[in-house]
Parts: sequence; C-alpha cells; structure tokens
Amino acid sequence: MEYKAFLIKYAEIGTKGKNRYVFEDILCKQIKQHLNSLGEFQIRREYGRIFVEAESAYDYEDTIEELKKVFGIVGICPVVVEESTDFETIKKAAIDYMKVCYGEKPFTFKVNARRGNKSYPMKSMEINSELGHYLLEAFPNIKVDVHKPDVLLNVEIRDKVYFYSETIKGAGGLPVGTNGKAMLLLSGGIDSPVAGYMISKRGVELEAVYFNAPPYTSERAKQKVIDLAKIVSGFSGKIRLHIVNFTDIQLAIYEKCPHEELTIIMRRYMMRIAEHLAKENKCQALITGESIGQVASQTMQSLACTNEVCTIPVFRPCIGMDKQEIIDISEQIRTYETSILPYEDCCTIFVAKHPVTKPILEVIKRSEEKLKDEIEDLVKTAIETVEIVEAVI
Repeated sequence: MEYKAFLIKYAEIGTKGKNRYVFEDILCKQIKQHLNSLGEFQIRREYGRIFVEAESAYDYEDTIEELKKVFGIVGICPVVVEESTDFETIKKAAIDYMKVCYGEKPFTFKVNARRGNKSYPMKSMEINSELGHYLLEAFPNIKVDVHKPDVLLNVEIRDKVYFYSETIKGAGGLPVGTNGKAMLLLSGGIDSPVAGYMISKRGVELEAVYFNAPPYTSERAKQKVIDLAKIVSGFSGKIRLHIVNFTDIQLAIYEKCPHEELTIIMRRYMMRIAEHLAKENKCQALITGESIGQVASQTMQSLACTNEVCTIPVFRPCIGMDKQEIIDISEQIRTYETSILPYEDCCTIFVAKHPVTKPILEVIKRSEEKLKDEIEDLVKTAIETVEIVEAVI
C-alpha cells in the first residue's frame, strides 16, 4: 500500500479547552520542522484532527520514524484518501483498501465510521452496518467481531474520505514550546540525557550546560556531550549547549576544601553557574539527571545542600527511578551507546575516596568561606569564557 497521508492523533491536547488551538498550532509547527528535510508535506488542522499529506516523493519509513519523535503525537495513522464521498464509491474504496492490506486471508473485523461532516446523509451506525455487510459479501473468509476484531477499519468522512486500520504509537506528551524553557545540566553519563528528554516531553524547550575540565578531560569527552545533545535534539529541537571551563574552580576547591566535601561543593558551584546561564537565557528552571541514593551526591541531604544555592526550580525527572529504568529509556532514545563511551567526565576527576553522604549545610558553607578570596573572579571568568555550540541532529 502506498500511503500519501497520515492522520495524527493527540490525547492531552484535547483537554485544553479554549486553548487547544494554541497547542494544535505548535504541534503543527513541530511536525513541519521534523519533516522539513524529508520532502514537501502539507500539515493542516480539521475539526479535532491533524492531517499530514505528502505533496512530493518521500520515504515512508523515515517519515514514520520522524513523526514518532514529535512530542504531542500519541498515534500516527497511515491513511488512504478517497476524494468522493458518494457511498457507492466509499464501498468500492473500502474493498480495495482491505484487499491490498489484508488479501484473501481469514480475519475478524469491525467498521468504525466517524462523520466529520455532520450533514452527511447517513448516520455513523448506518455506515458501519452497510459497509460491514458489503465487506462480508466481498470477502467470504472474514467475520464480524465487534469486541476484539483483528482489523478495525476506520472510515472518516469529511470533505474527503479517509480509510485507516493501523495506529503507530507516538511519543505522547505535549508539543515542545508549550511550556517554557529550561537549562539542562548535561554530563557525559546515562542519566542527564534521559532527564532532558523527559522534561522536553512535557513541552519544555531545552538549553544545556556542560562543565568541561581541560586538560583533565579530553576533547573526546567534550565531543561525546555534544553528540548526546544532538541525539536529544532529535526530540526536543535545537539545543544551545553552553560549555563552561570549570578547571580552575575545581582546582581551587580541591586545594582549599575538605576532600570528603569536594563533590558537594563542586556541585553547588555548578548549580550557581547553571542558574546564572539559565536566567541569562530566559530559562525558568534547571534540569538534572539525579536519582535519590544513586551516588553520594544524590542522597536527600546532598540534594538539599545543592538545592540551597538555587532560586529557580530544579526539576529531577529521574529522581524516583532505579538505574535499569533509566537505562531502558536511554536505549529507547538511543543515547545509551554514546553515554557509555569510556571518555572521562568532569565530575569523575576530583572524586574523594570517602565522600560525605550526609552533608550539613552550615559545615559546607564554612568550607566555602575558604574560597572567598578568589572564587568570585573564577566564576566570573568561567561565565565570560563560555563556549556555545548549537546542537541539532
């Protein structure tokens, strides 16, 4: 079967009442951006439905794969379009559709008609009955099953008639651009790309920040993070990646602060810098890949200490997930293989043998006092020398 059009289904958008058209418009724009390089498509809204129609040659599989990345879509239905709404023509088109898709093999079916055009002379139940009867006569090996049919033949009658029987699962969520913007703290690990993906799925645009530590980290480690940002951008759209040279700050902390507190204090300065960049770029929140208890810096007490330096919300979508759950999502979105490449990450260079797992905020603040003579200048320099890379797949 050669399909020239797709019916796009959404779920959550339908609950938005008078604002639904805003979400639909943004979803249409997202679809257009994702399909831009694959051919010429017309994307249009029509009475609670979105249709994508090919206006030039295109690759079916590539188009499906791209549509599956668009947040807000719950179902992608390849449709056959019949221009005429005459019922005799509809009957013949239904026979052709079933013959091409399912041949002469035995199966159970049900017809599910929907009239987008309420002035159509037949009611939906009449269409179901008449069309079902006609198909039974045309195909001796098929039977009707209204409860659990093998094939659900959907017939949508509008200004044209649309036939479909397959619904390919979409990404769900809300279209990117409907819920503000956030700054993702992106490392080279497994968790943070997943966190970015999950927040983007709720309609949030992403920017990202990576803390680089040359010469302790290599160019390959930096490229790995850029590659991860590009993969996530396949779902979220273009990501501006802010690369911060964090080496001098790490060295100062290493030299002047207790070693068991290194990770927490470094993390607090990362959050400070990330928040500065977030505000500068009109982001409303920070995103991290932290999960409770996964490592020493992710205990409840440690998270409270790092949160204390922030004045904007910090979103942690992986917070209640175990490692395997996070890995499963990373494999699904294809970041896993890149994340496990063996290039050192900034956070692993100055790791204490016995890091504190229950830090006391007052104690941490006293340790940070030892940095007061130089830390402001170091932070200022780090912010002023940020490198920006536009990551887009």
